[in-house]
Amino acid sequence: MQIVFSDAQYWEDFLPLTFTRPVAAMRCGILTFTERWQKILENTEVSYFTENYLQDKFKSPEDKESLFLVSNFLPTETVIQQIKDLKKGEALVYEDELVAARINMENFSLHQIEKMTDIKEELIFFKKPADLFTYNHHAIDFDFELLTKGRTSQELSSTNGFLGDKKDLFIEEGAQIEFSTLNTRTGKIYIGKNTEVMEGCHLRGPIALCDDSKFNLGAKIYGATTIGPHCKVGGEVNNIIIFGYSSKGHEGFVGNSVIGEWCNFGADTNSSNMKNNYAHVKFWSYRTKSFEDTGLQFAGLIMGDHSKTAINTQLNTGTVVGVASNIFKPGFPPNLVENFSWGGMKDDERFRLDKVYEVAERAMARRKVVLADEDKAILKHIFETY
Repeated sequence: MQIVFSDAQYWEDFLPLTFTRPVAAMRCGILTFTERWQKILENTEVSYFTENYLQDKFKSPEDKESLFLVSNFLPTETVIQQIKDLKKGEALVYEDELVAARINMENFSLHQIEKMTDIKEELIFFKKPADLFTYNHHAIDFDFELLTKGRTSQELSSTNGFLGDKKDLFIEEGAQIEFSTLNTRTGKIYIGKNTEVMEGCHLRGPIALCDDSKFNLGAKIYGATTIGPHCKVGGEVNNIIIFGYSSKGHEGFVGNSVIGEWCNFGADTNSSNMKNNYAHVKFWSYRTKSFEDTGLQFAGLIMGDHSKTAINTQLNTGTVVGVASNIFKPGFPPNLVENFSWGGMKDDERFRLDKVYEVAERAMARRKVVLADEDKAILKHIFETY
């Protein structure tokens, strides 16, 4: 059966991360929300009910009976079974919001729903960007069990130091780890396929290093941290998520942050994650067009796809960077760096769209990925609309 991932009311709340993707395509834990639900429901047929300008890249639903699903939560075993048991015209509701329904997409309407059942258990729901890093330890635990149950890890080389219980470490085939330390006393560590942990790294779980990524020499990684596929990470990081295909390869600190795809941090880029007065941190909300209190003392950076920082860049606590921004001017940029900013400061000129394509093509070619026409159309829409 087709799974239809609905952005519902959450798409705007996750900007700038969702300028270039549906909510379900975000990564948290080890997997994206899409990948997690495909694994849970043992279903590879997926589509998205999202913004019109994203539908050319992210498949629209076919006109047939489907499981309509809000993806951005971690289900319990009971809820998973409730979802699997749904019959046509039935739905599940959590805190007055529809999260799953069995309906026909041919005449899409929620009026098809004849029976609604409230979910009684408390769920971990991701409703804003800060929730991704705040609850990432729960997502890593969930995905670790989902991916490794009944499987055997590769052996950890004897050149490494290890603290904790080996059952909380899983190493996929092709991973290389030598002369580093790994500590699972504070959380699980998952090392993906064809990854590399270079010499002198220190990993303190929970950590997920996804396929084809690497920790550079001497990296210091505190959990809960997720490094998506095809990334390079060095220096010091603490409780961050990188969706994939991005590089923070040099010295410098980033903490309590979410970073999109195709981003690059210049050497010694540092992002503050706590204010000097220990007050709660505010992040820019694209929905309310105002800075909103996260309720968190530790909150660093939210960065959209294709953005870059120059060497020695300093980012203030609670900075939000849009899509395809280039930060290279001296001094602290503002806490909101606009999409396509050329410089990073308020009222700077915009990065020309043809040059955005050119840089993206070069960056993506390094990972043997092509900037498709659909990607260009998405960037063009963001450039012209936001």
